[in-house]
Amino acid sequence: MDNINETLLRKQAEKKREKEQRDEETLKVVSFKIGEEHFAFDIVMVREINRMLDITRVPKAKNFVDGVINLRGRVIPVLNMRKRIGLNHKDYDNDTKIIVIEKGKKTIGFIVDSVSEVLKIPKSTIEPPPSIMGEMDTEYISGVGKLKERLIALIDLDKLIL
Repeated sequence: MDNINETLLRKQAEKKREKEQRDEETLKVVSFKIGEEHFAFDIVMVREINRMLDITRVPKAKNFVDGVINLRGRVIPVLNMRKRIGLNHKDYDNDTKIIVIEKGKKTIGFIVDSVSEVLKIPKSTIEPPPSIMGEMDTEYISGVGKLKERLIALIDLDKLIL
């Protein structure tokens, strides 16, 4: 009986190690769209996703800062991802969302055209960004993940929020 239990425990431990190894080999992200392009934030930093809220403009703010929101008593700056990466402004619609990110002690909202899904991207498919990605500024892209027939640009938050 002890041998059976030991064998079961060993198999369970092996399955757990395999799962942990698979999880280490993937990057879990929240994907979103700006125009027709797919982007993603590391899910570890995503605090929440909200529909558009009333934004209070801030005088003399940088052009990509749309203002601040009051999120359950906290005042949070909101950046417009389209403007931040160098794309033209688009009016907000029902798909427009605010992704709230926590990075260290900073909490920041990012306005995106739409939120797609939570994905696991195999780390082996992530490549450095190409030097030319159309009209978009690539300095905020840490890499490009390949999933079947689409490419997902991974956002480097450290460079984005400087």
